[in-house]
Amino acid sequence: MAEIITMEGGNRLVGQVRVEGAKNACLPIMAAALLCEEQVVLCEIPPLEDVQTMCKVLAALGVQSKFCAADKKLRISAGQLNMNEAPAELVRQMRASFLVIGPLLARTGRARVCLPGGCAIGIRPIDLHLKGLKALGAEVLIGQGFIETTANKLQGQTVYLDFPSVGATETIMMAAALARGVTVIENAAEEPEVVDLARFINSMGGRVIGAGTETVRIYGVSKLYGCEYSVIPDRIEAGTLMVAAAITAGAITIENVIPTHLVPLIAKLRETGCHVLEEDAQVHVSRNSPICAVNLKTLPYPGFPTDLQSPMMALLTLANGRSVITETVFENRFRHVEELRRMGAQIKIEAHCAVVTGRDSLRGTILKATDLRAAAALILAGLAAKGRSQVSQVHHLDRGYWQFTEKLASLGADIRRLSLRQAADDL
Repeated sequence: MAEIITMEGGNRLVGQVRVEGAKNACLPIMAAALLCEEQVVLCEIPPLEDVQTMCKVLAALGVQSKFCAADKKLRISAGQLNMNEAPAELVRQMRASFLVIGPLLARTGRARVCLPGGCAIGIRPIDLHLKGLKALGAEVLIGQGFIETTANKLQGQTVYLDFPSVGATETIMMAAALARGVTVIENAAEEPEVVDLARFINSMGGRVIGAGTETVRIYGVSKLYGCEYSVIPDRIEAGTLMVAAAITAGAITIENVIPTHLVPLIAKLRETGCHVLEEDAQVHVSRNSPICAVNLKTLPYPGFPTDLQSPMMALLTLANGRSVITETVFENRFRHVEELRRMGAQIKIEAHCAVVTGRDSLRGTILKATDLRAAAALILAGLAAKGRSQVSQVHHLDRGYWQFTEKLASLGADIRRLSLRQAADDL
């Protein structure tokens, strides 16, 4: 059923809130469970729409999965893996489904996967994934929207990535886990989610060394074993809540975080005038002074994350002065700009840069989410705007945030999620 989120702006957000497990960590880890014939138990798994989609992908491959919402544990048993073709309708729906190609190939010698889908935020080619699989000895056939890979036995090799792609690093890492010999990934992605995948593979008995650096070595093993593993906290959800504190001049303690994963955001929030206190597993963010304009550029980790560019833009629409945001990761990640302009924001797009001239206030209006992170950004803007805002297409939000409106409401936001009929009655 189609739903909207409606909010009255102006309330300071104050209190404590806990972050879920990382969506971008648990999805590749779920795919990596295909490498093991025994059961694995994954902890701190958020009951997101994308997680449910990945469970459907696994089920179509003959893999059993059981999720317990009460303790957020997901049990996956791939002992009966009997298919090597992922359902096209699911892969087109969620890009992360494509990650099954590596473990399927390593485990069964064949994988057939359609070209992936996901948020319409730009061209995200899979050529580096395929380059890595070919280097390991796989034959790759592309045709009619599908990619088919085959290999009798993968052989470790050195693979240089032209760009430190997270997905390609993860695909090669999973495929190499059961390959012969040693695989070396040079110019590898260094994101915390890549490190988490490596730790999971090692928990199953694999040998991955160097994850989190530009050179990763995978020593292939003949078999992997069942284990219990907890995924890392979601740094993007944490970052979004940190910006929520900043944009509402609030004071929020965010629990279940790894502050070192948030260094670029913490630095930029401090530049805007926010006070950020870091502790072992939490951060406290508050603001009691005007927002200062800042410049930022999105980059692969450890640079500023592209997933937090749109929430930061919402904040900077209220800054004193002019900010320049440079997007280097996805070319279509300014699709939320027009919606922010509808609220009165002054934003000018120049090639890969957004020039944001801050205003004293935004005005509430009717908005439409264009992708996952844009949905969160528009909600944050609505929390700070004067009057009522309404955000539609909120199914995008459900792909990456669990009970986001409930968490904001617990902090004092005047926010509700309604069906279209309820929204009409509420007018």
